[in-house]
Amino acid sequence: MNKNILLCVSGGIAVYKAVALVSKLSQAGANVKVIMTTSARQFVNPLSFQVMSKNDVYFDTFDEKESSVIAHIDLADWADLILVAPATANIIGKIANGIADDMVTTTLLATTAPVWIAPAMNVHMYDHPAVKRNLDRLATDGYQFIEPSEGFLACGYVGKGRLEEPEKITALVTAFFSQQVKPLIGRTVIVTVGALHVPLDDQHIISPQANGAIGQALANEARMLGAHVIQIENSNLYDVIEQLEAYKIQYPQSLFIHAANVPSIKETPTVSVEGINAVTFGQKVHGKPMISILSDSWIDFSEKAQLNGQFLDTRNPKFFAQTLWSHIIKDEEQ
Repeated sequence: MNKNILLCVSGGIAVYKAVALVSKLSQAGANVKVIMTTSARQFVNPLSFQVMSKNDVYFDTFDEKESSVIAHIDLADWADLILVAPATANIIGKIANGIADDMVTTTLLATTAPVWIAPAMNVHMYDHPAVKRNLDRLATDGYQFIEPSEGFLACGYVGKGRLEEPEKITALVTAFFSQQVKPLIGRTVIVTVGALHVPLDDQHIISPQANGAIGQALANEARMLGAHVIQIENSNLYDVIEQLEAYKIQYPQSLFIHAANVPSIKETPTVSVEGINAVTFGQKVHGKPMISILSDSWIDFSEKAQLNGQFLDTRNPKFFAQTLWSHIIKDEEQ
């Protein structure tokens, strides 16, 4: 790989995975340096990262290891890519609001390199409206995300919140720096994922079934192809409609992938795809999408889908996403 990767580690139980991540990235040929928050050092000693990376570990903004440079500026300029993994709710909130009160956050504000954030926290924390707002703000600011996986969490809950496996993160980084053609470089792709709900009253909502597998795969593939991806998932449909209209103005050449299921009740508001190239999955919309995918059941649970009379296998979301993106890029070129 021969790239400079700066890993920013914040304080959660998933810190132990970050040690393995440094090892995997180093094995892939990357030069890795690590910054730790104070909380992260409560879980793992900096020496572990030093041994794995064969580089000094940074954690004190005022500890200048080289007097000829300012450490957080030097690291910000050195990095080809910055990973924040694990990213706790606290560090996500700080970055989203421009707070720079430690080595990690000052470095992130100073860098012009791409920054990928890999959240890891309790499932209810991840779903909290404040965290969602901060993630949305970061997406708007151009940060990319490595979505947490689902499974048994350290807190005892089962759900979404586990830091993605080091092997998967390493594969994403390797693909990002590969010499493959990236046809979506410079493009913004807006992807809805999972289920969008409609409030019935102050205490009740109606939400359709969805697991977000297809939308997530399409978002991941867009990142692999070089796009700036804005991912919207499991949100209030009214908010999504408002966000989409704002994105149409902010990113006039963007592409909209509407891969989230919506309720089928009459009170459901309709998303407008007018003024934007869009891909839909059978949802009712205002305007005509560039591509409309049809399936017998919702796309996340279907075994096949139809595109212009051709049937596509949807049982493997990653393969389906690769196939669909090839169609989308081809259609845009025509």
